[in-house]
Amino acid sequence: MKDPAIETAYKHCMRIARSHYENFPLASWFIPARLRRPVSVIYAFARMADDIADEGNEGVDARLAGLDECVIALDSINKGEQQRQPVFIALEDTIQRSRLPLAPFYDLLTAFRMDVTKNRYRDFSDVLRYCSFSANPVGRLILHLHDRATPDNLTRSDAICTSLQLINFLQDIEQDYVERGRVYLPQDEMQQYGVNEDHIRQRCTDSAMLALVDRQVTRILDLMNQGLPLGWELSGRSGFELRMMIYGGLRILEHIHLRRDDVFSRPRLTKGDWCWITWMGLQKHPQPFSLTRLIHPS
Repeated sequence: MKDPAIETAYKHCMRIARSHYENFPLASWFIPARLRRPVSVIYAFARMADDIADEGNEGVDARLAGLDECVIALDSINKGEQQRQPVFIALEDTIQRSRLPLAPFYDLLTAFRMDVTKNRYRDFSDVLRYCSFSANPVGRLILHLHDRATPDNLTRSDAICTSLQLINFLQDIEQDYVERGRVYLPQDEMQQYGVNEDHIRQRCTDSAMLALVDRQVTRILDLMNQGLPLGWELSGRSGFELRMMIYGGLRILEHIHLRRDDVFSRPRLTKGDWCWITWMGLQKHPQPFSLTRLIHPS
């Protein structure tokens, strides 16, 4: 017999996922029906914590206190204690049923704490550290749900998730700066290329800014190639969706590389782009990308 409280908690998480569908492609029909509820719970947890970190008018101390409460709730799940909040009721059930590790959830909370307290990143390794908490845990949890969390798959998933996070940073340089006061470009590389925050504030696309962005594009492409084979490790709808995400990210990266007149304009995928992404997602084998191929895809 199903527990009404648990069923209500799952429905709550599904509503959260559907209400933010534009940011949650994993709720689509590509995901096997048996995984839609646990995936929605992962998203609901991340959404709740993200709202604590970024939404509303609370001060730093209040935001950190809210995230601390999430840590306490995870601790209580680990101890087998009963939950009261809908997201954590569903999360406890999902963790038990799917044998999910708790570490990725703690990592996500670390990323949200960084969102509250940190808005500049010393070098690329500092940026990668943030991605290891903010992006990689979700991919790892999805692999655990598919029972495919082998060491090689986890490494490839990290490469893909980090690449997609870095692509988001590149397409939202101005938005992150204006709306959140954050700069994800490595500070040492900004100095190396002669770029400062006036470039962002004044939307200045000069040779220095283009060189800095090109450095990021090249590095992201190398990283995505490392993770590319994972798109063929998962079968069925899940594998196809992952390949769509990979090639969608590569297509956006192409647009970023080609926008030589304004690096601050956010790329928009066209119908032609989506046709190419779908076609590449249907291929039977992964094809490594070079920068030349990225600019002139087959």
